[in-house]
Amino acid sequence: MNLDAFFDLSIEEMVMLTFGFVAQALFAARFLVQWVSSEIGRKSVIPVAFWYFSCAGGIMMLIYAIWRKDPVFILGQSTGLIVYIRNLFLIHREKRMDMAVAKDAGGDD
Repeated sequence: MNLDAFFDLSIEEMVMLTFGFVAQALFAARFLVQWVSSEIGRKSVIPVAFWYFSCAGGIMMLIYAIWRKDPVFILGQSTGLIVYIRNLFLIHREKRMDMAVAKDAGGDD
């Protein structure tokens, strides 16, 4: 990414770049709210397929954003992937814990 391009922006381009970052922050806030809810509950409250589609789509969109060399798009997609992956980790950890409890309960016979 050529950082010199940031210093050559017109006022309109700077305003729109700032607008894009603010817009992306507002869009990402919905994921943060869901992520915090999942962390508090220590489990994901959204179906597993949502997170797999989010990861696949997020990775594809990140590749596209990098190709376009769009810093607003790259920031938004890369930070979103952290949330998607963390939720998948929580889901799979819960399943492992449930399996361990079921195994322990079955061994008491």
